[in-house]
Amino acid sequence: MRGFLASSIGVSCAVLALPLAPPAAAAGPVAAAAVPGSTQSLPLAPLTGSRAPEAATERGLAPQTVRSFSLVGVVWDDPAARLHGHVRIRTRADGTGRWSGWQELEVRNEDHGPDPSTREGSSRRMRGATAPLWVGASDGVQVSVRADEAGSGETRAPRLPDGLHVELVDPGRAPGEDAPANPANPANPADPAGLAEEPDGPVTDAPDQAVGAGTDAETITSAVEAGLAPLNGLGIPGPWKGPEESRKPGRAAGKDTPTERTRQAYAAPRPRIVSRSGWGADESLREPDFLYTDTVKAAFVHHTATGNNYTCAQAPSVIRSIYRYHVVSSGWRDIGYNFLVDRCGTIYEGRAGGVEKPVQGAHTLGFNSDTTGIAVIGTYSSTAPTAAAVDAIARLTAWKLGLFGVDPRAKTYLESGGGNLYPKGENVRLNVISGHRDGFATECPGRLLYGELGLIRLKAARYQGR
Repeated sequence: MRGFLASSIGVSCAVLALPLAPPAAAAGPVAAAAVPGSTQSLPLAPLTGSRAPEAATERGLAPQTVRSFSLVGVVWDDPAARLHGHVRIRTRADGTGRWSGWQELEVRNEDHGPDPSTREGSSRRMRGATAPLWVGASDGVQVSVRADEAGSGETRAPRLPDGLHVELVDPGRAPGEDAPANPANPANPADPAGLAEEPDGPVTDAPDQAVGAGTDAETITSAVEAGLAPLNGLGIPGPWKGPEESRKPGRAAGKDTPTERTRQAYAAPRPRIVSRSGWGADESLREPDFLYTDTVKAAFVHHTATGNNYTCAQAPSVIRSIYRYHVVSSGWRDIGYNFLVDRCGTIYEGRAGGVEKPVQGAHTLGFNSDTTGIAVIGTYSSTAPTAAAVDAIARLTAWKLGLFGVDPRAKTYLESGGGNLYPKGENVRLNVISGHRDGFATECPGRLLYGELGLIRLKAARYQGR
């Protein structure tokens, strides 16, 4: 964040006006100043006020006014504990006094996260968590958490996990960014969900945008990792095929090997990617070092399950909120996904460490090694992803897998780190482009996004020239 601030704050100079000179006219609208994000963590209490054992099956928060927030989730102490029940929330739109209807949070969220055997997964900072939900700028909240009823042969309902808190995340504001809006009080009442922003077809590449002093690999990578790429800009331009250091370790640069010839023959141009500083990441939140695996053999496609009630202009705020929820609320080292894609097909850098490198993410429990995780912002169980988002995933996977000589239509073997589908150590054959549910029994990435994976594989192969 220090680099982020240093690159965005200029030196101000006081100019002495001549006596009796009239005041200067305003040159134009003043860009909004940066506002840091924050998290309110409120404990959930028995709703009945009773301390009897049955109170452990229902907890919540009475309606109350809070500081403004835009994303909500529920966390608990033990990351290994399952919440067998239902979590419902309702929120009040900031400044309007209008309450939303009840919305249910996805409680099966343990499948998104670091592998338990890793240093990140075994950290004492880790907590159990629901999926977060984007609600837009809100100033009131009510929460109800109810354990499932006792099943056949059971004497009582499951107890809720200890340490339940509701997390209210304010994403803050990057320089020049407008204040967050609430869908219940939209700036454009005729288009409350921002659907007018959705393009009818795939987004084509625009001219390259420079980063810092140059666009060579070393400059781009260091600018991104240090948080020095331009704010609110596209940050990482395309096309670009990656640095020499992304080649297989031990290979001499340019050596004419079969693997190298395959990479060169099927290298796809890099799509435009918004850097971390482009979406306003606070680099002081995450762990300072980076984690890498040996290679990238596959890509897992996800949805963020944060809902679809966001505009494309709000996507950076949504990402900042997810980032803060993953790190501050859930105890991860960084945002879990390697990349994110919004409904307009804009691609964003996720976990820090270099977009061309095999950065270990926390997206698919059991399969975070030698893979990359791509999350489409939204929920796609009953809502179809846009054509622009589908095309963006194809372009991104074509480039990223091409760096490592991988055919998007192929299958590969991955060693399971443990999960509810494959035990730890099992060698699993999966599609090179898989959905989260292929590695873990989960709804992610939603039925309708999962149904697009066949098309994505074919498009990605075409972008590689296959």
